[in-house]
Amino acid sequence: MKEEIICAGFGGQGIMFLGKILALAGMKENKYVSWMPSYGAEVRGGTAHSMVVISDKEIASPIVSHPTTAIVMNQPSLDKFLPKTKAQGLVIVNTSLAKVNSPRKDLEVLEIPATEMAASLGNIKIANMIVLGVYLAKKKLLNLESALQSLKETLAEQFLELNISALKAGFNL
Repeated sequence: MKEEIICAGFGGQGIMFLGKILALAGMKENKYVSWMPSYGAEVRGGTAHSMVVISDKEIASPIVSHPTTAIVMNQPSLDKFLPKTKAQGLVIVNTSLAKVNSPRKDLEVLEIPATEMAASLGNIKIANMIVLGVYLAKKKLLNLESALQSLKETLAEQFLELNISALKAGFNL
């Protein structure tokens, strides 16, 4: 098993944190993982993506050119990474900020209004945890508990409850 994931969006959407939690959850389950962030020129408001590889074998390179899964939070990221996603791959799209209009029929596309859902939970900054929950439920590669534990070990107490709620909301979606 080798899962190559691109998490992409605007700087400030928690793209790096999303990738980091995926990598930490994989480590908790004794998988080989790599996580590599990539920032655009402006960082906040510019483009950003992180590359995560999760495998049951050693990972030769952290570079993800053609992901098996793309988690995209905005239109520029969708436009960039949807064409690069491997056939039979998964694309999770935040439809609050991106609209899918692709002729590709060889992908599974999950359209999630993540920013709207996050706003209804109280903060648009947790949209990243909603899509993470969706990913965990769909792929069943990592356990929800591993991601929850990674959140508990990473976030300050004042941010924990809201992020856990968002992660669970996405997982239950």
